[in-house]
Amino acid sequence: MQRPTTDAPVRSRSRKSRVVLLALLALGLAILFRQGLVPSWLSPLPALDLASANPWLVDWRLAEIHNSPGLCKRILKPPHIEAQPIADSPLKDGCGWLNAVRLSTAGTVKAGYDKVTCEAAVALAIWLEHDVQPVAQEMFGQRVTSIQSFGSYSCRNIIGNAKWKSWRSEHATANAVDIGAFHLADGRRISVAQHWKGDGAEARFLRAVHGRACRYFRVAIGPDYNEAHRDHFHLDRGILSRCK
Repeated sequence: MQRPTTDAPVRSRSRKSRVVLLALLALGLAILFRQGLVPSWLSPLPALDLASANPWLVDWRLAEIHNSPGLCKRILKPPHIEAQPIADSPLKDGCGWLNAVRLSTAGTVKAGYDKVTCEAAVALAIWLEHDVQPVAQEMFGQRVTSIQSFGSYSCRNIIGNAKWKSWRSEHATANAVDIGAFHLADGRRISVAQHWKGDGAEARFLRAVHGRACRYFRVAIGPDYNEAHRDHFHLDRGILSRCK
């Protein structure tokens, strides 16, 4: 009498194990890419070109800059961005910065930030040039000439949310920018505090550009998020994800 074979179940379990292992490896690699932990010279992705709109896989390509001063220098090209690398300030008690720049213009817009990570500066430049400017031209027939900075680096915890009050803000590592207003070429000032509420052109502009920022910044929050952000946009390239 022929004995039943067990080869088929064994092979099936083996295939399932390989699939699970490959899935875990892919997940691990994706996490490493997202956190900027894959060296840029190992990445198959091309470096960002600030002259090009709608870059594909932009989040991962921005993340590559995080730990790569060399890649940062290759991307920092006027007139799309004017920034100077600054010396690192190694983290102490959760505060400091690495691979940061002093930013003067981003996307041909005056944007003064004394200390901001290269990753966040590049994200700001792409958003301003390829998203904010077209919306301003469409709605007002004017270019944005400057933004009002509400700061970038600040050694502090997250404010406005009791759940996160013991966590360091992305501002503590210069990985965030706050924007209070946009100035147009004709002298008009579009203020988050003054114009966010309502249905006028200024409100529609602010909501449009805020929504588009979510593609480049992992956290893009404003007045609808909480009272602490009633007068500005907070944009950062941290580990969390929030668009509101």
